[in-house]
Amino acid sequence: MKNIKRLVAAAFITVFAFSTAGCNMIEKTPEAIANSTVATVNGEKITRGDLDKDPNTIQLLSQAKQQYGSDYAKNDEATSAIKTQKEQILDNMITTKVIEQKAKELKLLPDESKLKSDMDKKIDDIKKQNFKGDTSQFDAALKAQGFTEESFKTMFLAQLKTQAIETNISNYLAKSVKVTDKQIKDYYNANKDKYTEQPDKMHLAHILVKTKDEAQKVKARLDKGEDFAKVAKEVSQDTATKDKGGDLGFVNYNDSGYDAQFMAGAKALKEGAISDPVQSSFGYHIIKCIKKQEYPVKDFNKVKDDIKKQLESDQKSKLVSQKVQEWKKAASITKKEKNIM
Repeated sequence: MKNIKRLVAAAFITVFAFSTAGCNMIEKTPEAIANSTVATVNGEKITRGDLDKDPNTIQLLSQAKQQYGSDYAKNDEATSAIKTQKEQILDNMITTKVIEQKAKELKLLPDESKLKSDMDKKIDDIKKQNFKGDTSQFDAALKAQGFTEESFKTMFLAQLKTQAIETNISNYLAKSVKVTDKQIKDYYNANKDKYTEQPDKMHLAHILVKTKDEAQKVKARLDKGEDFAKVAKEVSQDTATKDKGGDLGFVNYNDSGYDAQFMAGAKALKEGAISDPVQSSFGYHIIKCIKKQEYPVKDFNKVKDDIKKQLESDQKSKLVSQKVQEWKKAASITKKEKNIM
């Protein structure tokens, strides 16, 4: 199924639904559709209009139109994908509503007039930095994304409000976050490769196959002395590297672009060593560490404050996530999914 990206926009989508009463077809008005309830959160409604004006919904439909044409609503594949995405968008709206209600209860709502002032300034900055202050170019760019300036401002203001609420709640909950010296030292000792004078790196090559049995056969060939690059060119299923003999070049120890299991297996190798089969989300790898470049670890006292900030941030994020789930679980939430489409 072709992917329909979720983007950021805001507008109103007019959709007609039909119901039968006896032998008569009754067409719902756009107003009736917009006012129909798709969910309630502690008695507060989220309407179809709210869902359709959500920026994610608008750009979802804009992408659908580009991908499937203006009659995308008649395409089963498109409507199925749209329904799934709209359900996810609605879940996010419900979560946002729960957070906003809690912020109101805790008196943590941001000042609306300040938000509007911040929004106007940010939009002016966007116009100056990206469009040299030319409003017509800015409007044209918005139109290409399915925006008007009014709908863009509605979206932008809602985003700023959500961000401000999340920040206020995070700071409120942070009062209970405490990081001890022992936690900082333990983290330092367990993650010294994050605090080297320069990033540690290793020159790697690998051979990727589907099964463990295939990987074991590859390892047996290498143990008998076959050339790693030659075997990689013959059997590796990584099309990006097989023609280069599996060569990945230098990879930083903390490169998050690689599978965690692959990286753990690679870092465990000594220079010149070849691994046993290492399973990742892509299959099974035989990894060769061609060279390592490791640097001295910074003194603990030089990085202590940075580690403390990192641990505090991690704890705050975890605490906020836990609290939001608690609040959502305690909330009275009903959904009327028949009204989504």
